[in-house]
Amino acid sequence: MKKSLLLILLVSTLLFSQSKESRIEKIGDYVQLAIPATAWITTLAIGDTQGQYDFYKSFFSTFATTHALKLTVKEERPDGSNDKSFPSGHTSASFQGATFIHLRYGMKYAAVAYVGATFVAWSRVYTDHHYTHDVVAGALIGSGFSWYFTEPYKVKNVEVMPVVFNSIDNKQNIYGLKITW
Repeated sequence: MKKSLLLILLVSTLLFSQSKESRIEKIGDYVQLAIPATAWITTLAIGDTQGQYDFYKSFFSTFATTHALKLTVKEERPDGSNDKSFPSGHTSASFQGATFIHLRYGMKYAAVAYVGATFVAWSRVYTDHHYTHDVVAGALIGSGFSWYFTEPYKVKNVEVMPVVFNSIDNKQNIYGLKITW
C-alpha cells in the first residue's frame, strides 16, 4: 500500500510540475501504451492463445501500415518538428488495442479503453503534434486491423453431469461424472 501511494505521489509530482500542455501530452503517451498493453496482458493472463495470435496480427499490421504511411506521405507536423505527421501512431496503437478488447471480450470491457483512445487522439491534436485528419486516419487504421483479424472470445462450454452405472453383476451402483466440452 505504501509503495502504491509513493508511486502515485511520484507520478503526480512529475505530471503536475509541468505545463498543462506537457501534462496532457505525457498522459496521452502513457495511455497509448497502456491500452494495447492491457489487451495483450489480458490474453496472457487468461491463457487465450487464439487471442494472442489475433492481437499480434492486428498490432503488427497497424504498426507496419502506420509507419509505411509516415514514410510515404511525409506530411509535416503542425508544430513544425521533423517527425512525420500522417497518420498518428499514438492514435492507431490506442484504437487498435481498444477495438481488439471490444471485439474479443465485449464492449463492457472496452468502454474505458475507447475513452482512453479518444483522449489520446484529442491530446495529439491539442498539443499540436497532429492534424485532425492524422488522428482520424490513425483510428481507422488501428480499428480496421482489429476488425479484420479479431474473432470473438468463446468460453468453452463445459458440461458436468452426475451419472450412475450398474456394475457388471448388477449388485452395485457406480457413481461418476460425465464431463463434455
